[in-house]
Formats: sequence, structure tokens, C-alpha cells
Amino acid sequence: MADESFENGTEAQDQGGRKYDPSAFLAEINGKSVTVKLNNGIVYKGNLQNVDGYMNIALEHTREVINGKPGKNYGDTFIRGNNVQYISAD
Repeated sequence: MADESFENGTEAQDQGGRKYDPSAFLAEINGKSVTVKLNNGIVYKGNLQNVDGYMNIALEHTREVINGKPGKNYGDTFIRGNNVQYISAD
């Protein structure tokens, strides 16, 4: 694996301090149910269809959750990567 580092010089590491490649995790959860939290606190739950190198995310069957309460239901949703705080597998 090539030496991966972020723009600020830090490297992606797990809690044990080992280097890891998050693209393997994203490939593993592709097509599965995920939760995406945005920087503004809004949460989207849906089926992950695609993630690109900029963390732009495409979801299907998307549900919005605001302050823990169900919001709107969407079909296909595109989330711009710079708005994403985290993505997790359900």
C-alpha cells in the first residue's frame, strides 16, 4: 500500500494507531443500509449506491432524520462530500 496522508500531513489510522485505507470500508458497505450525518446535524439513512474520491455520496430510499425525529422521505439523494461529517454502516 502506498503511503497515504491527508493534506495536513496526518495519516488515516484506526484506534490502535495502525494505518488503514477507508476505501476498503466504503467498498464493503456499497449497496447496504447506511447512516450519513451532515455537518449541520441532519442525518440521512438509506442504501449506499456510490461514494467517490471527494466523499460525494449517492443514496437510494433515503429517509431524513432531524433531532432524532423522522423527516421527509426521498427517493434518490446526492450528498456533496464537503457536507459529510461521517458515514456509518447500519
